[in-house]
Parts: sequence; structure tokens; C-alpha cells
Amino acid sequence: MTATAGREPRSDLREFLRSRRARIGPEEVGAAAHPGRRRVPGLRREEVAQLAGVSVDYYTRLEQGRTLHVSDEVLDAVARALRLDATERSHLFDLARPQRAPGAGRAARAAVGAPGSAEAAGPQRVRAGLYRVLGALEDGTPAMIMGRRLEVLAANRLAEALYADFGVPRAGTSGRGGRNLARFLFLDPAARGLFADWEGAARGAVAALRFYAGRHPYDPALSPLVEELSTLDGDFRRWWAGHDVLEHTHGTKRFRHPLVGELALEYESLAFPDDPGQTLYLYTAEPGSPSDEALRTLASRVVDAVRAPR
Repeated sequence: MTATAGREPRSDLREFLRSRRARIGPEEVGAAAHPGRRRVPGLRREEVAQLAGVSVDYYTRLEQGRTLHVSDEVLDAVARALRLDATERSHLFDLARPQRAPGAGRAARAAVGAPGSAEAAGPQRVRAGLYRVLGALEDGTPAMIMGRRLEVLAANRLAEALYADFGVPRAGTSGRGGRNLARFLFLDPAARGLFADWEGAARGAVAALRFYAGRHPYDPALSPLVEELSTLDGDFRRWWAGHDVLEHTHGTKRFRHPLVGELALEYESLAFPDDPGQTLYLYTAEPGSPSDEALRTLASRVVDAVRAPR
């Protein structure tokens, strides 16, 4: 059976909580001497309930998605019991209080049509001013705009060169809507050579999609994407089933570029307040480092290529 998205949020809540229980050994919370043979790895439901200070019946109903209007205090207590980090805690809240299904009422219908909504019809559009921003940065800073489901909506020439020109539209040009970073990582053989830590980058992409799925459980384009990647790649299928989550806010990516060699670049993400469905990603290198020199070399090659006669 392939992993899928777009199911009822209660299924993802159940599997997420089970996966977080499974990673905590009973000896870590003083439960090693609990009587009876353990049929599942990690903590039992009753042990989580005790740690969170709720009844076993209540926690069981929560894990099964049968508890409505669960309080912040209970969710926080469960998050502490399961030792969730900030992103996992946010994901727990998303799963426990999912968006209403499209068409479930007037408020839901209004939210579906709102700008930036994952359920809004039609492709995402990048403003002309943002294309100019990308162009202004391309002499020294790789920059791209990411949309829903890790879609690369636009990128400057230096970002294209950094990603070995994987097909995103250049700033100021029209294109077919960009490329999906997850598809690139799992389905394009060039990606495995480009990323010095391909597994880390690929697992991060899966975790980011999981986090997105919690925020937008009824996005109609998410399920086909997950189904496609699950069918075509066993790593994706296995990591998706692990229910890890990640929010790409900042970090480091290491590249093994075919033109300039090794680069370790730090990235920062900037969300747009008026369109939370789009995020600007900027890549920089530590000044004076070998990565900085390699990035400058790559930038000079991009400038030379632009100036070369056609």
C-alpha cells in the first residue's frame, strides 16, 4: 500500500501520535518495570495519559480523533509528555484542530477562496515587483520564491545556476509554473549528485510536506503529488510514513556543484504577510570562506553567460 495524503485529518493525528509514542523508550520515563508484554514499541497510551495528566479514555479518544474542542492545556500537556519540539507541537495543534473541509459551511467556502489559500483555484502568481527583487539580487545572492507543496514559483539566474538549472522560470520571464523541489530531489538523478547530503535534503523535503499537509489537509493537489512520489520512490514512501515534520525557516545546505565544487550555503526564509502561501528564500555564504569564493565564481559565470552573444 502506498502512502497517501488528503485523508481525514484524524487518521494523520492518530498516526502522528503513534509515531511520537514509538520513539520514546519506556525506560526513559521510568516505565520499564510495567507489567505485561509490550506489543508496540515505545510508550503505551496509558503511560502517555499518565504523563500528560489526563485519563486513559480521554487520551485514547484524542489519539483516535474522537475528541472535539480539545483545550490548549491538554495539547500542551501531551506535547510535553511526548517531548515534541516547537514544530511538532505546532503540527499537533494543526492535526487536532484541522481546517474544515471545503463546502462545509459559509466560513469554509470563504476561506477556500481567500488569497494564499491552498484550496484556492488556479496557479499561484508572483507579483511583478517580486520578480524585480529577484533580478536585483542575482549578481551575488541566489534567491527563489517557493509556493505551496514546495513548488518553485520563480528564481533568479544565480539560483538557477546553483540548482544546475533544474528548469524554474527566470526572473522576468514567463514559464510553466516552475518546478517542484520534492520531485527534483526524488525523481531527477542530477539531484543526488548536486546535494552533498542528499538524504538530509530529501528527508527535510518530506518533513516539510508533512508539516504543510497538517496545515492544509484538503489541498486537492497534495494527494496526487504524495501518491506519485510514494509510487516512484521507496525512500519517499518510507520517510512519509515516519511522520517527521519540519518548517524551513533557516539552515544550511551543502552542494557539490558540477562547475564550482563544494559550497556550504546558509538560507533564510522570508514569508510575505499578504500571501502566506509564498516564501522568499535567500542563500548566502560566510564572507571570505571557500564557499563565498565558489559562489562569486558561479555568479561571474552567470554574468558572462548573460552577456555572451547568442
